[in-house]
Amino acid sequence: MPDKVLKDVFGYPSFRPGQREIIDAVLAGRDCVGVMPTGAGKSLTYQIPARLQKGVTLVVSPLISLMKDQVDAAVSVGLKATFLNSSLSPEERRERIAGLERGDYELVYAAPEGLEAGAGAALSGKKLALIAVDEAHCISQWGHDFRPAYRNLKGLKERFGVPILALTATATLPVVNDIVEQLAMENPLRVRGSFFRPNLHISAYLKTGEKAAPRPGTVNDTKNSILRLVKSRAGQSGIVYCLSRRSVESMAEFLSGRGVKALGYHAGMDSAQREHVQNAFKSDDADVIVATVAFGMGIDKPDVRFVIHRDMPRSVESYIQEVGRAGRDGAPSDCVMFYSWADVMSYERLVSDLDAQQAEWHRARAREMFRSFDKRTCRHQTMAKHLGEEMHACGASCDACAGLDPVGSSPAVATPRKMSFGSRAPSETEFTSAGNSLFSKLKALRKKLADARHVPAYMVFNDATLMAMTAQMPKNEAEMRLVSGVGPKKWVEYGEIFLAALREG
Repeated sequence: MPDKVLKDVFGYPSFRPGQREIIDAVLAGRDCVGVMPTGAGKSLTYQIPARLQKGVTLVVSPLISLMKDQVDAAVSVGLKATFLNSSLSPEERRERIAGLERGDYELVYAAPEGLEAGAGAALSGKKLALIAVDEAHCISQWGHDFRPAYRNLKGLKERFGVPILALTATATLPVVNDIVEQLAMENPLRVRGSFFRPNLHISAYLKTGEKAAPRPGTVNDTKNSILRLVKSRAGQSGIVYCLSRRSVESMAEFLSGRGVKALGYHAGMDSAQREHVQNAFKSDDADVIVATVAFGMGIDKPDVRFVIHRDMPRSVESYIQEVGRAGRDGAPSDCVMFYSWADVMSYERLVSDLDAQQAEWHRARAREMFRSFDKRTCRHQTMAKHLGEEMHACGASCDACAGLDPVGSSPAVATPRKMSFGSRAPSETEFTSAGNSLFSKLKALRKKLADARHVPAYMVFNDATLMAMTAQMPKNEAEMRLVSGVGPKKWVEYGEIFLAALREG
């Protein structure tokens, strides 16, 4: 039955690792913790049970700004979903609560704060089938993004008497144990997916002074190196992370002054400015967002083709979370980090006002991040090991293994690139899909349709689905329905339009 929903609703031919195991546990009424990398399809593990079970599935999501996108994405494939949060007018809230009473919804999204207030009251007495807690690492004070409001979720299981599914992309074993305890889970199934994502091509460069002689693995001009990276990926979506608000503003100004469609984003901007930037990125009106880590968790964009760190992230877990925003659709994407010991010192100053134990904990994580990536061992292996997974060296998806040098600053290992898609020679399928005019034509058509419907472009079809179309060249409905990501509702709304574009070539 889950296989049928996967194909008939979502248009995917098979499950990704870990998905079916979690779904079976949930359908059997068992608590479950799923630790799976970004892009592994965590949302399907509660959306498919929501279609198969009686009662509504409550999804606890950390950000109000993310909920509308989550609901829109669910509705776009034919699921019955809504959200309850403080952004709603009293009339909208009444309408949605009435819909809950009628049983109109399979999925209801709410923030942890809301479950102590209006959303919790609206759900009281309703028949729930499942509670899914997204970004579950936020409940642990040992997680990299602890949020006190998540502590209020502890009584959910007793309150509603249904299974709990906790999902996260970044959790060490101590954090997983804390999640289980905080959510009062009973003998949960623990599913840990592989954190190796071969479509992410990872490179790291040690920042040196301008007077230092360049050598493999170093750069002495970070700003222009980033400009070269971004320019070589013209028209692709990307994020450039910076440590401070000041560096965000200067880098965004530098890029936009040189012809890049770049915008800045940080917590010092007012909510209207931040919303404008988010919408421009989601609608592909801005290619590059230069941001502090304030930008990320609220972004559900699967076709981010590169993530660049101008400065070193504060921990290995933070790095895993941030690069995980690239290539969620499974298509090749680049992750390039610039780091230095000066970045470590900057983090030490930032935590100086915390109590001694917390400050030392943060300092140790920043030092660990520097040491882990300064070793120049397999990047994917380093990240997987941090989360408790043993794996062989990736062989081809990082600079340490494959000699990738997307910046082109190290003559000894530089790899000539004729294409801006990935840091290594593309396969024939990728060349056909990403490099030709037909793919560009389909992207332009997607944007036109998305703009007319006021939705993000990826909600029409993501990059990976467009690539599959250009590789498979379907000629009729039956062949189009075989393309991964083309479910029945997407076919009805967009299928004939894209078939016509493919026929025209």
